Amino acid sequence: MKKQSALMRPVQVSDALAEIVGKGPMPRTEVTKKLWDYIKKNKLQDAKAKRQINPDQKLGRVIGTQQIDMFQMTKKVSSHLKEAGK
Repeated sequence: MKKQSALMRPVQVSDALAEIVGKGPMPRTEVTKKLWDYIKKNKLQDAKAKRQINPDQKLGRVIGTQQIDMFQMTKKVSSHLKEAGK
């Protein structure tokens, strides 16, 4: 049996993050996909600097209220995830 990739292992999401991506557990890849769907749907990506995210109130509870680079956003989102069953 092949070992499951860390990205595919289900994670539990915090309540604040669940408001955006839904209740867990779900794989990190699914969390990322749903987060980007939310960002695009709500036009939170900076129009000129696409790497910058302008959080709305809901996303601000997860990553803070200041504009943030998408790579720093990933780090902040990680703090809202924990492995399911732990």
